[in-house]
Amino acid sequence: MSETPNNQTAPPKPDREGETDDLRAAPVEVSLGRRMARFFSRALGYWSPPDRYQAWTITLIVLLFVGIQLGSLIFWNLWNRWFFDALDHKDVPALWTNFALFPLIVLLNVVAATGLLVSRLTLQIRWREWLTKNILGWWIADQRYYRLPFVAEEQTAPEFRISDDVRLAIEPLVDFSIGILTAVVTAGTFATILWRVGGSAHVTLGGTSFDIPAYMAIAAVLYAFGVTVVAVIAGRPLISFVGIKNEAEAQFRAEMTRLRENAESIALIRGDDDERGSVLKNYGHVVTAWFGIVKQNAVVSLVLSTNGGLFPIIPLFLAAPKYVSGELSLGEVMQVTAAFVAVQGALIWFVDNLLRVADWIASVVRVDELAQALEDIDVGVRMDSVDEISLGVSEDGAIHLDELAAAHRNGRIMIAAANVVIEQGEKVLIAGESGTGKSTLIRAIAGLWPWGSGSILMPPGASIAFMPQRPYLPLGSLRNAICYSAGEEPVPPGVVEDALKRCWLNYLLKRLDEEAHWDQQLSGGERQRVAFARLLVQRPSIIVMDEATSALDEDSQTSLLGLVRDELPESTVISVGHRPSLDAFHDRKITLTRKTTGAIITSAPISNPLMMIALKWGSAFFSGAGRR
Repeated sequence: MSETPNNQTAPPKPDREGETDDLRAAPVEVSLGRRMARFFSRALGYWSPPDRYQAWTITLIVLLFVGIQLGSLIFWNLWNRWFFDALDHKDVPALWTNFALFPLIVLLNVVAATGLLVSRLTLQIRWREWLTKNILGWWIADQRYYRLPFVAEEQTAPEFRISDDVRLAIEPLVDFSIGILTAVVTAGTFATILWRVGGSAHVTLGGTSFDIPAYMAIAAVLYAFGVTVVAVIAGRPLISFVGIKNEAEAQFRAEMTRLRENAESIALIRGDDDERGSVLKNYGHVVTAWFGIVKQNAVVSLVLSTNGGLFPIIPLFLAAPKYVSGELSLGEVMQVTAAFVAVQGALIWFVDNLLRVADWIASVVRVDELAQALEDIDVGVRMDSVDEISLGVSEDGAIHLDELAAAHRNGRIMIAAANVVIEQGEKVLIAGESGTGKSTLIRAIAGLWPWGSGSILMPPGASIAFMPQRPYLPLGSLRNAICYSAGEEPVPPGVVEDALKRCWLNYLLKRLDEEAHWDQQLSGGERQRVAFARLLVQRPSIIVMDEATSALDEDSQTSLLGLVRDELPESTVISVGHRPSLDAFHDRKITLTRKTTGAIITSAPISNPLMMIALKWGSAFFSGAGRR
C-alpha cells in the first residue's frame, strides 16, 4: 500500500489496551568508533551528488582563506624579527619601513579573518541544512515517526536530536576541521622557523659536550605532547558526562512538552502537584548531570590553567642563554618565542578544544543512534523472529486480508491468521473486547503496523482517509486544516463552506481563513466534525475510522454518518466503535474474540430494515437542519 493517505493525521499514540506490551527491543550496543565511522559516512554525503558542486565550492573558499590567514601569521612573525632587530640596532630607516609594513599586515589579517568567518559559517549552515533535510525527511517519510517509539524506546525526543544534536554535530565539526588543518600547517611551518632560527643547543654534561639540533622545535613538540596526554586522560570521562547531560535535557524538554499538550486534561483533574513533582524530578536529573560535568571540568581546568601559565615563558628560558652569548639577536629571540607559542598553540589544539570535543562526540552519538533506529525500521535489524505484513495491490477493487496475522515485536501473536474480503463501497464495523487488537487491525489496514504475517491487498490508486479519535488539525487557517493532505488539486469555490454547513459548523464560516491553533481552540466534538467535513471535501475511496464519533452525541453521529453513507456511497468504510447504534450505519460486523493463541476474526452481515428506514429519514432531517 504505497499510496499516500488522503487524510493524513497525527500518528496515534500506542493504546493501553494490552496491544503494545513488550513491543520494544533492547537497544543494540555499538562501539564509539563504529558510531563515529557511520556518522562520517552519512554526513560526508554532502560532498556527493547532487550537492557536491556547492559543497566543494564553499570548501575551496574556506581553504583559500585558511591559506591567507597562515600567510599573514608568517608575515607577522617575520615582521617581529625585523622590527626588534631594527629597534635593537637603533636603525631608524628600518623602523620606518616596518611601520609602513604594519598596516599591510593588519589588512591581510582582517581580510583573512573576515573571509574565513563568512565562509566557515556558510559551510556550517549549508552542511547542517543538508544533513537536517536528510534525517528529517527520513524520519517523516513512510510513517517512521509513528513506528519509531515501537522500535526504539530510547528515542524519547527525536525532534531534539534533529534540531539540536545535528547542529552540535556539524557546527563544531567545521571548526575542528579548520582548526586541525590550521594547526598541522602552522606547527610544521613554525617548527621549521624554530629549527632554522633557533639552531642547535650546545650542552655539557659530566665533562662531555654535545649538540642538540633543532632543540627549540623538539622542546615544543615534547611539551605539547605531554600536555595533550595529560589533558586527554583528564578529559576522557567528559564524553559520557556530556551524553548523560544531553539526554537529561531532552527528557526535561519532552516532559514539559507533554504537560503543555495535555494541559486541559491535567487542569480538569487538578493534577498540578503531581505534574510539578514529575517535571522537577526530571530537572533534578539535569542538575545531577551538570554537576558531573562541573566536577570533571575542574580537573580539566587545572591542566589548562597550568599550561596557560607555562608555555609563554618556556621559550624565553630556552632562548635566553643564546641571546646572552650573542648567538641570537633580540629580533631572533622574539621571532623564535612567537614561533614557539605558535607551535604550542597548534599542537595543543586538542587540549584547548577538549570540552567542545566531548560535547561534539556526545551529539554525534545521539545523531547516529537516531539514524540506527530509523535503519532498524527499514531493514528489520532488531525484528528478531517477527515477519512483516506484505502490502500489495488487489485486482478486483476490493480490500483483501490474506492469512493476515498481527504480532507484537517480540513475536507474540495478537490476531490469529484470518482471511477477510471487504468489497468496494462496503461499510464494515470492527467490534470486540478491549485489548483484542481492533486498533491494531485498522492500523495494519492503513499501513501503519508492519509487524505480523500475511498480506493486505488494496485497490490500485486508492485514496485513504484515516480518522482517529482525536483528529489532527495543522497550524494555519481552518480552510487549510479541512483541505489538509488533499494533494495539489485546488478545491472548487464553495465546497469547503458547504461542508462546514452540512457538518453543523456554520458559526465557523466567518473564521474559515483565520490562522490559529485550531487543535486547541476547538472542542473534541468540533474537531471530529471538522474531520467529517474533510471527508465531504476530499471524498476518499477508503475511510478508516477509529472511534471517530466518540465525542459526538447520538443525533450528531446519526447526521454525520448518514452524510457519509449518502454522499460517499462508493467509499469503503472500516470503523471501530462501541456504541450499539453504529450497527445501523454498516453492512457487516467483523468481531475479534480473545484467544490464548491470538484473537480470532469472525464476520457476519448486519440486517435491520426498520433501523435503516429511521436512519434515512433522520439523516435527511439533520442534514437539512444543518444547512439551514
